Amino acid sequence: MRMQLSHDLKKTCIGLIFTIGLLKSATAQITDSTKIYKKRVLENTEVDLLMSLYNQDGVHSPVNGGIGTEKLSDKTTTIVISIPLNADDVLTFDAGISAYTSASSSNINPFMNSSATTLKSLSFGTSGLNASGASSGSGTGGSGSGGGPPTPQNAINPVGTPWLASTGASHAEKLKSVLTNYSHTSDDRNFIWGSNVSFSSEFTYSSFGFGGNVTRLYNEKNTELGLKGSVFLDSWKSIYPTELKEYLRIGPQFQYFGYFYGVTILDQGGVASTAYLPDGFKSWSHTGRDSYSLSFYVSQILSKRFQAALFFDLVEQQGMLSTPYHRIYFVDKPNYYIGNVSDIAHYTSPANTGVYQLADAIETLPSTRFKVPLGVRMNYYINEMFVLRSYYRFYYDNWGLKAHTVNLDLPVKLSRTFTLTPSYRFYSQNQVDYFAPYETHLSSERYYTSDYDLSKFVSRQYSLALNYTQIFTQFKIKALGLKNINLKYSHYERTDGLKANIWSLGIKFLGGE
Repeated sequence: MRMQLSHDLKKTCIGLIFTIGLLKSATAQITDSTKIYKKRVLENTEVDLLMSLYNQDGVHSPVNGGIGTEKLSDKTTTIVISIPLNADDVLTFDAGISAYTSASSSNINPFMNSSATTLKSLSFGTSGLNASGASSGSGTGGSGSGGGPPTPQNAINPVGTPWLASTGASHAEKLKSVLTNYSHTSDDRNFIWGSNVSFSSEFTYSSFGFGGNVTRLYNEKNTELGLKGSVFLDSWKSIYPTELKEYLRIGPQFQYFGYFYGVTILDQGGVASTAYLPDGFKSWSHTGRDSYSLSFYVSQILSKRFQAALFFDLVEQQGMLSTPYHRIYFVDKPNYYIGNVSDIAHYTSPANTGVYQLADAIETLPSTRFKVPLGVRMNYYINEMFVLRSYYRFYYDNWGLKAHTVNLDLPVKLSRTFTLTPSYRFYSQNQVDYFAPYETHLSSERYYTSDYDLSKFVSRQYSLALNYTQIFTQFKIKALGLKNINLKYSHYERTDGLKANIWSLGIKFLGGE
Protein backbone atom coordinates (compact mmCIF):
# COMPACT_ATOMS: atom_id res chain seq x y z
CA MET A 1 0.00 0.00 0.00
CA ARG A 2 2.81 2.43 0.95
CA MET A 3 4.76 1.67 -2.22
CA GLN A 4 1.66 2.44 -4.28
CA LEU A 5 1.28 5.72 -2.37
CA SER A 6 4.94 6.51 -3.06
CA HIS A 7 4.44 5.87 -6.78
CA ASP A 8 1.30 8.02 -6.83
CA LEU A 9 3.07 10.82 -4.94
CA LYS A 10 5.86 10.99 -7.51
CA LYS A 11 3.36 11.04 -10.37
CA THR A 12 1.31 13.75 -8.66
CA CYS A 13 4.35 15.97 -7.93
CA ILE A 14 5.61 15.79 -11.49
CA GLY A 15 2.09 16.13 -12.87
CA LEU A 16 1.50 19.31 -10.85
CA ILE A 17 4.71 20.87 -12.10
CA PHE A 18 3.92 20.17 -15.75
CA THR A 19 0.30 21.28 -15.30
CA ILE A 20 1.58 24.65 -14.14
CA GLY A 21 3.67 24.84 -17.29
CA LEU A 22 0.56 24.22 -19.39
CA LEU A 23 -1.30 26.91 -17.45
CA LYS A 24 1.44 29.36 -18.33
CA SER A 25 1.10 28.52 -22.02
CA ALA A 26 -2.68 28.84 -21.91
CA THR A 27 -2.52 32.13 -20.04
CA ALA A 28 -0.24 33.60 -22.68
CA GLN A 29 -2.88 32.90 -25.35
CA ILE A 30 -5.75 34.61 -23.55
CA THR A 31 -6.37 38.23 -24.45
CA ASP A 32 -8.66 40.56 -22.59
CA SER A 33 -10.54 42.95 -24.84
CA THR A 34 -11.36 45.18 -21.90
CA LYS A 35 -8.32 47.09 -20.69
CA ILE A 36 -8.69 47.97 -17.02
CA TYR A 37 -6.28 49.44 -14.51
CA LYS A 38 -4.76 46.96 -12.07
CA LYS A 39 -2.25 47.35 -9.30
CA ARG A 40 1.12 45.79 -10.03
CA VAL A 41 1.97 42.66 -8.04
CA LEU A 42 5.43 44.09 -7.35
CA GLU A 43 5.89 47.82 -7.85
CA ASN A 44 9.68 47.93 -8.02
CA THR A 45 12.70 45.65 -8.11
CA GLU A 46 13.60 44.36 -4.67
CA VAL A 47 17.12 43.37 -3.62
CA ASP A 48 17.71 41.45 -0.38
CA LEU A 49 21.19 40.97 1.05
CA LEU A 50 21.33 38.25 3.71
CA MET A 51 24.36 37.38 5.82
CA SER A 52 24.72 34.95 8.70
CA LEU A 53 27.39 33.54 10.99
CA TYR A 54 26.81 30.16 12.65
CA ASN A 55 29.04 28.52 15.27
CA GLN A 56 28.40 25.23 17.04
CA ASP A 57 30.13 22.69 19.23
CA GLY A 58 29.18 19.31 20.64
CA VAL A 59 30.55 15.89 21.63
CA HIS A 60 28.71 13.43 19.34
CA SER A 61 30.25 13.60 15.86
CA PRO A 62 28.69 11.04 13.47
CA VAL A 63 31.91 11.02 11.40
CA ASN A 64 33.66 9.57 14.46
CA GLY A 65 30.90 7.04 15.16
CA GLY A 66 28.97 9.07 17.73
CA ILE A 67 31.76 10.66 19.78
CA GLY A 68 34.16 13.55 19.26
CA THR A 69 34.07 17.22 18.48
CA GLU A 70 31.23 18.72 16.45
CA LYS A 71 32.85 22.14 16.22
CA LEU A 72 31.68 23.93 13.07
CA SER A 73 31.73 27.49 11.78
CA ASP A 74 29.65 28.65 8.82
CA LYS A 75 29.53 32.03 7.07
CA THR A 76 26.74 32.47 4.53
CA THR A 77 26.02 35.30 2.10
CA THR A 78 22.88 35.33 -0.04
CA ILE A 79 21.46 37.81 -2.52
CA VAL A 80 17.82 37.67 -3.62
CA ILE A 81 16.65 39.84 -6.54
CA SER A 82 12.93 40.07 -7.37
CA ILE A 83 12.16 41.73 -10.71
CA PRO A 84 8.65 42.75 -11.86
CA LEU A 85 8.45 41.78 -15.54
CA ASN A 86 5.07 43.51 -15.90
CA ALA A 87 1.98 44.10 -13.77
CA ASP A 88 1.36 40.36 -13.31
CA ASP A 89 4.70 38.52 -13.47
CA VAL A 90 7.69 38.44 -11.14
CA LEU A 91 11.06 36.77 -11.71
CA THR A 92 13.23 36.04 -8.67
CA PHE A 93 16.90 35.04 -8.51
CA ASP A 94 18.33 33.65 -5.28
CA ALA A 95 22.07 32.94 -5.12
CA GLY A 96 24.19 32.11 -2.09
CA ILE A 97 27.55 30.85 -0.98
CA SER A 98 28.32 29.25 2.36
CA ALA A 99 31.90 28.84 3.55
CA TYR A 100 32.33 26.55 6.52
CA THR A 101 34.98 24.75 8.53
CA SER A 102 34.04 21.49 10.24
CA ALA A 103 36.22 19.66 12.74
CA SER A 104 33.90 16.68 12.47
CA SER A 105 33.98 16.38 8.67
CA SER A 106 37.74 16.91 8.63
CA ASN A 107 38.07 13.53 10.35
CA ILE A 108 36.96 11.67 7.25
CA ASN A 109 40.74 11.45 7.13
CA PRO A 110 41.85 11.97 10.74
CA PHE A 111 45.53 11.31 9.95
CA MET A 112 46.17 14.53 8.01
CA ASN A 113 48.48 16.14 10.55
CA SER A 114 52.20 16.68 10.97
CA SER A 115 52.79 13.02 10.14
CA ALA A 116 50.84 13.17 6.88
CA THR A 117 53.83 14.05 4.72
CA THR A 118 55.74 11.07 6.07
CA LEU A 119 52.71 8.85 5.57
CA LYS A 120 52.33 9.90 1.95
CA SER A 121 56.01 9.47 1.21
CA LEU A 122 55.77 5.80 2.22
CA SER A 123 52.76 5.19 -0.02
CA PHE A 124 53.67 3.53 -3.30
CA GLY A 125 50.24 2.72 -4.70
CA THR A 126 48.98 -0.73 -5.72
CA SER A 127 50.81 -1.41 -8.97
CA GLY A 128 52.56 -4.41 -7.41
CA LEU A 129 49.32 -6.15 -6.40
CA ASN A 130 47.46 -8.96 -8.02
CA ALA A 131 43.68 -9.27 -7.96
CA SER A 132 43.66 -10.66 -4.41
CA GLY A 133 45.66 -7.76 -3.00
CA ALA A 134 48.85 -9.84 -2.47
CA SER A 135 52.29 -8.81 -3.67
CA SER A 136 53.06 -10.01 -7.20
CA GLY A 137 56.81 -9.88 -6.96
CA SER A 138 59.85 -8.42 -5.24
CA GLY A 139 59.24 -4.79 -6.15
CA THR A 140 59.98 -1.80 -3.97
CA GLY A 141 59.25 -2.59 -0.34
CA GLY A 142 58.46 -6.23 -1.16
CA SER A 143 59.60 -9.25 0.82
CA GLY A 144 61.63 -10.80 -1.99
CA SER A 145 60.60 -13.66 -4.19
CA GLY A 146 58.39 -15.18 -1.51
CA GLY A 147 55.39 -13.09 -2.71
CA GLY A 148 54.25 -12.06 0.80
CA PRO A 149 53.47 -8.57 2.01
CA PRO A 150 56.29 -6.01 1.91
CA THR A 151 58.24 -5.32 5.07
CA PRO A 152 58.27 -1.63 6.00
CA GLN A 153 61.74 -0.27 6.60
CA ASN A 154 60.71 2.48 9.00
CA ALA A 155 57.37 1.84 10.73
CA ILE A 156 55.60 4.99 11.87
CA ASN A 157 52.47 5.78 13.82
CA PRO A 158 50.58 8.84 12.55
CA VAL A 159 48.28 10.36 15.13
CA GLY A 160 44.67 11.46 14.95
CA THR A 161 41.87 11.95 17.46
CA PRO A 162 38.09 12.37 17.29
CA TRP A 163 38.42 15.34 19.65
CA LEU A 164 40.47 17.60 17.40
CA ALA A 165 40.14 18.75 13.79
CA SER A 166 42.27 17.21 11.11
CA THR A 167 43.63 19.20 8.16
CA GLY A 168 42.07 16.97 5.50
CA ALA A 169 40.40 18.18 2.30
CA SER A 170 36.97 18.31 3.94
CA HIS A 171 38.08 20.57 6.81
CA ALA A 172 37.00 23.71 4.94
CA GLU A 173 34.25 23.61 2.33
CA LYS A 174 31.98 25.85 0.28
CA LEU A 175 28.32 25.30 -0.50
CA LYS A 176 27.09 27.12 -3.60
CA SER A 177 23.40 27.43 -4.45
CA VAL A 178 21.19 29.20 -6.96
CA LEU A 179 17.41 29.26 -7.39
CA THR A 180 15.21 30.88 -10.03
CA ASN A 181 11.49 31.38 -9.47
CA TYR A 182 8.78 32.70 -11.81
CA SER A 183 5.27 33.63 -10.63
CA HIS A 184 2.15 34.87 -12.44
CA THR A 185 -0.91 36.48 -10.83
CA SER A 186 -4.30 36.64 -12.55
CA ASP A 187 -6.01 39.94 -13.40
CA ASP A 188 -8.40 39.68 -10.46
CA ARG A 189 -5.44 38.84 -8.16
CA ASN A 190 -7.21 35.73 -6.87
CA PHE A 191 -5.10 33.08 -8.62
CA ILE A 192 -1.30 32.70 -8.54
CA TRP A 193 0.89 30.05 -10.09
CA GLY A 194 4.65 29.70 -10.16
CA SER A 195 7.55 27.45 -11.04
CA ASN A 196 11.16 27.20 -9.92
CA VAL A 197 14.43 25.46 -10.62
CA SER A 198 17.43 25.18 -8.27
CA PHE A 199 20.96 23.82 -8.06
CA SER A 200 23.45 23.50 -5.22
CA SER A 201 26.77 21.76 -4.73
CA GLU A 202 29.50 21.20 -2.17
CA PHE A 203 32.51 18.91 -1.74
CA THR A 204 30.51 15.76 -1.03
CA TYR A 205 27.03 16.48 -2.38
CA SER A 206 25.14 18.07 -5.28
CA SER A 207 21.43 18.74 -5.77
CA PHE A 208 19.18 19.67 -8.69
CA GLY A 209 15.57 20.57 -8.04
CA PHE A 210 12.46 21.90 -9.75
CA GLY A 211 8.91 22.57 -8.64
CA GLY A 212 5.67 24.44 -9.05
CA ASN A 213 2.90 25.95 -6.97
CA VAL A 214 -0.66 27.24 -7.27
CA THR A 215 -2.59 29.51 -4.89
CA ARG A 216 -6.29 30.44 -4.93
CA LEU A 217 -7.94 33.20 -2.88
CA TYR A 218 -11.64 33.24 -1.95
CA ASN A 219 -14.08 35.26 0.15
CA GLU A 220 -12.63 38.65 -0.74
CA LYS A 221 -9.15 37.25 -0.10
CA ASN A 222 -10.02 36.11 3.43
CA THR A 223 -9.46 32.45 2.49
CA GLU A 224 -6.33 31.14 0.79
CA LEU A 225 -5.67 27.63 -0.55
CA GLY A 226 -2.27 26.51 -1.78
CA LEU A 227 -0.63 23.48 -3.36
CA LYS A 228 3.08 23.01 -4.05
CA GLY A 229 5.07 20.18 -5.63
CA SER A 230 8.85 19.72 -5.59
CA VAL A 231 11.35 17.23 -6.99
CA PHE A 232 15.01 17.06 -5.94
CA LEU A 233 17.49 14.82 -7.74
CA ASP A 234 20.62 14.67 -5.58
CA SER A 235 23.88 12.77 -5.64
CA TRP A 236 26.57 11.87 -3.11
CA LYS A 237 30.21 11.63 -4.04
CA SER A 238 31.75 8.28 -3.12
CA ILE A 239 33.76 9.53 -0.16
CA TYR A 240 34.43 7.00 2.60
CA PRO A 241 36.56 7.11 5.77
CA THR A 242 40.21 6.71 4.82
CA GLU A 243 40.72 3.22 6.27
CA LEU A 244 37.59 1.88 4.54
CA LYS A 245 38.44 3.57 1.26
CA GLU A 246 41.83 1.83 1.28
CA TYR A 247 40.21 -1.52 2.14
CA LEU A 248 37.79 -1.05 -0.76
CA ARG A 249 40.59 -0.02 -3.13
CA ILE A 250 43.18 -2.65 -2.29
CA GLY A 251 41.51 -5.55 -0.51
CA PRO A 252 42.09 -7.48 2.74
CA GLN A 253 45.85 -6.76 2.77
CA PHE A 254 45.39 -3.00 2.42
CA GLN A 255 47.45 -2.28 5.57
CA TYR A 256 50.58 -3.55 3.80
CA PHE A 257 50.16 -1.32 0.74
CA GLY A 258 49.11 2.17 -0.26
CA TYR A 259 48.20 4.73 2.35
CA PHE A 260 48.81 2.55 5.41
CA TYR A 261 52.06 0.96 4.26
CA GLY A 262 54.51 1.12 7.14
CA VAL A 263 51.88 2.17 9.70
CA THR A 264 51.53 0.24 12.95
CA ILE A 265 47.96 -0.83 13.80
CA LEU A 266 47.30 -1.45 17.50
CA ASP A 267 44.77 -3.71 19.21
CA GLN A 268 42.84 -2.79 22.38
CA GLY A 269 45.84 -3.65 24.52
CA GLY A 270 48.17 -1.43 22.51
CA VAL A 271 49.97 -4.36 20.85
CA ALA A 272 50.86 -4.22 17.15
CA SER A 273 48.41 -6.34 15.14
CA THR A 274 47.67 -7.31 11.55
CA ALA A 275 44.20 -8.69 12.31
CA TYR A 276 42.16 -5.57 11.48
CA LEU A 277 39.73 -6.49 8.70
CA PRO A 278 36.60 -4.30 8.19
CA ASP A 279 34.70 -6.98 6.29
CA GLY A 280 31.40 -5.58 7.59
CA PHE A 281 31.92 -2.57 5.33
CA LYS A 282 29.82 -2.53 2.14
CA SER A 283 30.16 0.30 -0.38
CA TRP A 284 27.13 1.83 -2.10
CA SER A 285 26.58 1.00 -5.75
CA HIS A 286 23.96 3.77 -6.16
CA THR A 287 24.79 7.21 -4.77
CA GLY A 288 21.66 9.08 -5.90
CA ARG A 289 18.97 10.45 -3.63
CA ASP A 290 15.58 11.47 -5.07
CA SER A 291 12.99 13.43 -3.08
CA TYR A 292 9.37 14.13 -3.99
CA SER A 293 7.09 16.36 -1.94
CA LEU A 294 3.55 17.69 -2.02
CA SER A 295 2.54 20.55 0.28
CA PHE A 296 -1.02 21.69 0.99
CA TYR A 297 -2.12 24.65 3.06
CA VAL A 298 -5.26 26.64 3.86
CA SER A 299 -5.21 30.06 5.50
CA GLN A 300 -8.25 31.85 6.92
CA ILE A 301 -8.78 35.33 8.36
CA LEU A 302 -11.21 34.59 11.17
CA SER A 303 -11.61 38.15 12.49
CA LYS A 304 -9.96 41.54 12.35
CA ARG A 305 -7.45 40.31 14.93
CA PHE A 306 -7.10 36.58 14.33
CA GLN A 307 -5.71 34.55 11.43
CA ALA A 308 -5.04 30.79 11.28
CA ALA A 309 -3.47 28.42 8.76
CA LEU A 310 -3.13 24.63 8.41
CA PHE A 311 -0.21 22.88 6.64
CA PHE A 312 0.11 19.29 5.47
CA ASP A 313 3.05 17.72 3.60
CA LEU A 314 3.80 14.36 2.01
CA VAL A 315 7.48 13.64 1.37
CA GLU A 316 9.00 10.54 -0.22
CA GLN A 317 12.77 9.94 -0.45
CA GLN A 318 14.54 7.16 -2.29
CA GLY A 319 18.17 6.16 -2.81
CA MET A 320 21.20 6.64 -0.61
CA LEU A 321 19.67 8.14 2.54
CA SER A 322 22.67 7.49 4.79
CA THR A 323 25.92 9.46 4.81
CA PRO A 324 28.84 7.44 3.39
CA TYR A 325 31.54 8.86 5.68
CA HIS A 326 29.74 8.32 9.00
CA ARG A 327 31.67 5.59 10.84
CA ILE A 328 30.11 2.70 12.73
CA TYR A 329 31.78 0.69 15.53
CA PHE A 330 30.28 -2.70 16.45
CA VAL A 331 30.25 -3.89 20.05
CA ASP A 332 30.90 -7.50 18.97
CA LYS A 333 34.03 -6.68 16.94
CA PRO A 334 37.54 -6.13 18.37
CA ASN A 335 38.91 -2.58 18.39
CA TYR A 336 41.95 -1.42 16.43
CA TYR A 337 43.74 1.92 16.53
CA ILE A 338 46.42 4.05 14.96
CA GLY A 339 48.36 6.46 17.14
CA ASN A 340 49.70 6.66 20.68
CA VAL A 341 49.27 3.61 22.91
CA SER A 342 48.89 5.80 26.01
CA ASP A 343 45.69 7.43 24.65
CA ILE A 344 43.74 4.18 24.07
CA ALA A 345 42.65 3.90 27.71
CA HIS A 346 40.79 7.25 27.55
CA TYR A 347 39.76 7.13 23.89
CA THR A 348 36.22 8.46 24.49
CA SER A 349 37.46 11.45 26.52
CA PRO A 350 38.70 14.82 25.19
CA ALA A 351 41.93 13.94 27.01
CA ASN A 352 42.67 11.67 24.04
CA THR A 353 44.95 13.76 21.86
CA GLY A 354 46.74 11.15 19.79
CA VAL A 355 44.93 7.93 18.87
CA TYR A 356 42.13 7.12 16.42
CA GLN A 357 39.95 3.99 16.23
CA LEU A 358 39.57 2.35 12.82
CA ALA A 359 35.98 1.87 11.63
CA ASP A 360 34.12 -1.41 11.30
CA ALA A 361 31.57 -0.11 8.75
CA ILE A 362 29.67 2.97 7.62
CA GLU A 363 26.20 4.19 8.51
CA THR A 364 23.60 2.13 6.66
CA LEU A 365 19.93 3.15 6.53
CA PRO A 366 16.91 2.04 4.46
CA SER A 367 16.77 3.28 0.87
CA THR A 368 13.24 4.70 1.26
CA ARG A 369 11.74 7.15 3.74
CA PHE A 370 8.21 8.54 3.92
CA LYS A 371 7.61 11.73 5.96
CA VAL A 372 4.36 13.37 7.05
CA PRO A 373 4.58 16.81 8.72
CA LEU A 374 1.33 18.50 9.86
CA GLY A 375 1.31 22.05 11.19
CA VAL A 376 -0.91 24.91 12.33
CA ARG A 377 -0.08 28.62 12.52
CA MET A 378 -2.08 31.22 14.48
CA ASN A 379 -1.47 34.97 14.54
CA TYR A 380 -3.30 37.31 16.91
CA TYR A 381 -3.20 41.10 16.79
CA ILE A 382 -3.27 42.23 20.43
CA ASN A 383 -2.99 45.99 19.91
CA GLU A 384 -0.94 48.52 17.98
CA MET A 385 2.15 47.55 19.94
CA PHE A 386 1.94 43.72 20.18
CA VAL A 387 1.25 40.83 17.79
CA LEU A 388 1.45 37.19 18.90
CA ARG A 389 2.58 34.69 16.27
CA SER A 390 2.46 30.98 17.12
CA TYR A 391 3.24 27.77 15.26
CA TYR A 392 2.95 24.06 16.06
CA ARG A 393 4.06 21.09 13.92
CA PHE A 394 3.77 17.34 14.38
CA TYR A 395 6.12 15.16 12.34
CA TYR A 396 6.06 11.42 11.65
CA ASP A 397 8.06 9.13 9.37
CA ASN A 398 8.31 5.40 8.71
CA TRP A 399 11.74 5.16 10.37
CA GLY A 400 9.91 5.50 13.69
CA LEU A 401 10.68 9.18 14.26
CA LYS A 402 8.03 11.38 15.89
CA ALA A 403 8.65 15.04 16.65
CA HIS A 404 6.88 18.11 18.03
CA THR A 405 7.77 21.74 17.31
CA VAL A 406 6.39 24.84 19.04
CA ASN A 407 7.42 28.35 18.00
CA LEU A 408 6.32 31.66 19.57
CA ASP A 409 7.13 35.19 18.30
CA LEU A 410 6.03 38.42 19.96
CA PRO A 411 6.84 41.43 17.74
CA VAL A 412 6.84 44.63 19.80
CA LYS A 413 6.39 47.83 17.78
CA LEU A 414 8.65 50.35 19.51
CA SER A 415 7.99 53.15 17.00
CA ARG A 416 6.99 53.68 13.39
CA THR A 417 10.39 52.44 12.29
CA PHE A 418 11.62 49.97 14.94
CA THR A 419 10.22 46.57 15.92
CA LEU A 420 11.76 44.27 18.52
CA THR A 421 10.89 40.54 18.25
CA PRO A 422 11.75 38.01 20.95
CA SER A 423 11.22 34.38 19.85
CA TYR A 424 11.23 30.95 21.47
CA ARG A 425 11.34 27.57 19.74
CA PHE A 426 10.87 24.21 21.46
CA TYR A 427 11.51 20.89 19.71
CA SER A 428 11.44 17.28 20.90
CA GLN A 429 11.85 13.96 19.11
CA ASN A 430 12.30 10.28 19.86
CA GLN A 431 15.04 8.24 18.18
CA VAL A 432 14.70 6.42 14.88
CA ASP A 433 14.51 2.63 14.93
CA TYR A 434 18.10 2.28 13.68
CA PHE A 435 19.98 4.53 16.12
CA ALA A 436 22.41 3.37 18.80
CA PRO A 437 25.32 5.22 20.49
CA TYR A 438 29.02 4.65 19.88
CA GLU A 439 30.06 0.99 19.94
CA THR A 440 26.64 -0.48 20.86
CA HIS A 441 25.44 -1.68 17.43
CA LEU A 442 25.73 -5.39 16.61
CA SER A 443 27.30 -6.48 13.33
CA SER A 444 24.28 -8.74 12.73
CA GLU A 445 21.95 -5.71 12.39
CA ARG A 446 20.80 -4.72 8.92
CA TYR A 447 20.66 -0.97 9.51
CA TYR A 448 22.69 1.18 11.89
CA THR A 449 23.50 4.82 12.62
CA SER A 450 25.20 6.66 15.47
CA ASP A 451 24.17 10.11 14.20
CA TYR A 452 22.70 11.99 17.19
CA ASP A 453 20.51 14.02 14.83
CA LEU A 454 18.48 10.79 14.71
CA SER A 455 18.59 10.17 18.46
CA LYS A 456 16.14 11.16 21.18
CA PHE A 457 16.64 14.76 22.30
CA VAL A 458 14.98 18.05 23.22
CA SER A 459 16.17 21.37 21.83
CA ARG A 460 15.43 25.00 22.63
CA GLN A 461 16.22 28.15 20.70
CA TYR A 462 16.01 31.69 22.03
CA SER A 463 16.11 34.60 19.57
CA LEU A 464 15.95 38.38 19.58
CA ALA A 465 15.53 40.41 16.38
CA LEU A 466 15.56 44.16 15.79
CA ASN A 467 13.88 45.40 12.64
CA TYR A 468 14.23 48.87 11.16
CA THR A 469 11.85 49.97 8.40
CA GLN A 470 12.31 53.16 6.41
CA ILE A 471 8.84 53.93 5.09
CA PHE A 472 9.81 56.31 2.30
CA THR A 473 13.22 54.80 1.45
CA GLN A 474 14.97 58.17 1.84
CA PHE A 475 18.45 56.65 2.09
CA LYS A 476 19.77 55.84 -1.40
CA ILE A 477 22.65 53.82 -2.82
CA LYS A 478 22.64 54.83 -6.46
CA ALA A 479 19.25 53.66 -7.82
CA LEU A 480 18.41 51.58 -4.76
CA GLY A 481 16.55 52.91 -1.74
CA LEU A 482 16.96 51.35 1.70
CA LYS A 483 13.68 49.78 2.83
CA ASN A 484 14.47 47.50 5.73
CA ILE A 485 17.27 46.26 8.04
CA ASN A 486 16.84 43.20 10.25
CA LEU A 487 19.42 42.11 12.82
CA LYS A 488 18.88 38.83 14.70
CA TYR A 489 20.71 36.74 17.30
CA SER A 490 19.76 33.17 18.27
CA HIS A 491 21.11 30.75 20.85
CA TYR A 492 20.42 27.04 20.29
CA GLU A 493 21.02 24.15 22.64
CA ARG A 494 19.87 20.55 22.90
CA THR A 495 20.02 17.84 25.51
CA ASP A 496 22.76 15.78 23.82
CA GLY A 497 25.24 18.61 24.44
CA LEU A 498 25.12 20.41 21.09
CA LYS A 499 25.12 24.22 21.37
CA ALA A 500 25.11 26.90 18.68
CA ASN A 501 25.01 30.66 18.23
CA ILE A 502 23.62 32.31 15.11
CA TRP A 503 23.97 35.94 14.05
CA SER A 504 22.11 37.14 10.96
CA LEU A 505 21.70 40.42 9.09
CA GLY A 506 19.18 41.15 6.35
CA ILE A 507 19.00 44.34 4.28
CA LYS A 508 16.26 45.09 1.75
CA PHE A 509 16.57 47.66 -1.03
CA LEU A 510 13.91 48.87 -3.46
CA GLY A 511 14.69 49.88 -7.02
CA GLY A 512 13.58 53.18 -8.50
CA GLU A 513 10.66 53.75 -10.82
